[in-house]
Amino acid sequence: MRKFRTIIFAVSVAGALLASAARADDDRSDREDRFNTKSSVQLGPRPFYLVQGMGEGRLKDRLLQCQNGPFYRTSFSIGHRGAAMQFPEHSDVSYRAGARMGAGIVECDVSFTSDGELVCRHSECDLHTTTNIVATDLNSKCSVPWSGPGQNPGPKCCTSDLTLEQFKSLKPKMDASNPAATTPEGYLGGTASWRTDVYTGHAELMSFKDSISLNEKLGVKHTPELKSAENQDRINAIFGSQEVYAQKFIDTLKAAGVSPKNVFAQSFNKADVLYWIENEPAFGKQAVYLDSIDPTVSPPIPRLTFEELAALKKQGVNIFAPPMWALLAVNSAGEVVPSDYAKDIMRAGLDIITWTFERSDLRQGASKAGWYYQFDPEGKAIKTDSDMYKALDVLARKVRILGIFSDWPATVTYYANCMGLK
Repeated sequence: MRKFRTIIFAVSVAGALLASAARADDDRSDREDRFNTKSSVQLGPRPFYLVQGMGEGRLKDRLLQCQNGPFYRTSFSIGHRGAAMQFPEHSDVSYRAGARMGAGIVECDVSFTSDGELVCRHSECDLHTTTNIVATDLNSKCSVPWSGPGQNPGPKCCTSDLTLEQFKSLKPKMDASNPAATTPEGYLGGTASWRTDVYTGHAELMSFKDSISLNEKLGVKHTPELKSAENQDRINAIFGSQEVYAQKFIDTLKAAGVSPKNVFAQSFNKADVLYWIENEPAFGKQAVYLDSIDPTVSPPIPRLTFEELAALKKQGVNIFAPPMWALLAVNSAGEVVPSDYAKDIMRAGLDIITWTFERSDLRQGASKAGWYYQFDPEGKAIKTDSDMYKALDVLARKVRILGIFSDWPATVTYYANCMGLK
């Protein structure tokens, strides 16, 4: 009997220790979340590297004065898919990194699974380049499975090909691929030289609910974007209609108890924005209509006229979001200035959010940087990566944007803190 009591005591002690360890893990997690919410923001070396590389002048002098902080979280700095320059986009580690770098708002692009659950992906059909799916058994579920090097058409793996459980079993990676690879593992490579695969080791995919919960714990606001489908029939088959899909998006936020004042719901689909304005006015007040302008596609998508912009305002749209290049121009003196489009948007009474900073390789200047810097095709103003602060300064001071999405929020946070932007 004494031996039996000794065993019982030992088991009880062991159980208490395990419970204590579990509570300690929970406490550590809670402390981490509280730390992320209330701590001084940690920017790392990149903003300082960029400021040091600027040409001499008033802007550099002003930014140098701020190098000792203190640094704080700001809604002007918006985490684009988290911190996607170096962390797998729309993953838990990417969202945490964005918040730690001072992003006051963090984005989840919202797509959907075959069982009608909402998940964080930039597009419905990007799993073949943003996750390890082609190297798993779920490759067979893809709309177009990976089958070998140089296949035409290439693989296409969609969130709507999978259930939520299947989706959550995948591992996120940097958005890249190597179509010439001879193995599925090789196909998953191709990360650009100015990004990195260093932080892919323990990243996890996120449902929309997961992202809301994490943002709430980290103390950041939400800017989810309702994504379209490659085939509207899939939305209709799963949800019944686009309106039901748009409503579920808002209902998910409401079920989590999120205050509408902390949500900037986005869509490129004007009908979604108008639906929220009409049916969910508390959320519609801060809904963001994303501008599809793109002169590089065929046929080109033109800018909106002043009359169209004014009509948006009359329909209840308060925030309009063109890409950053559409808001900027370079004058005859080689200076970055607001574009005529930016002036028309402001004249129409619309607030402006723009996208996306730190999404281009600017080491050789704007002339080699691609789509986001087409306002300076010859690189007259933006000659180095450090010159991106010239563009940001004009967007903030002269275009008076509310905020800007960034793949590396620390760069924007530094500027915003230095200039006293909240």
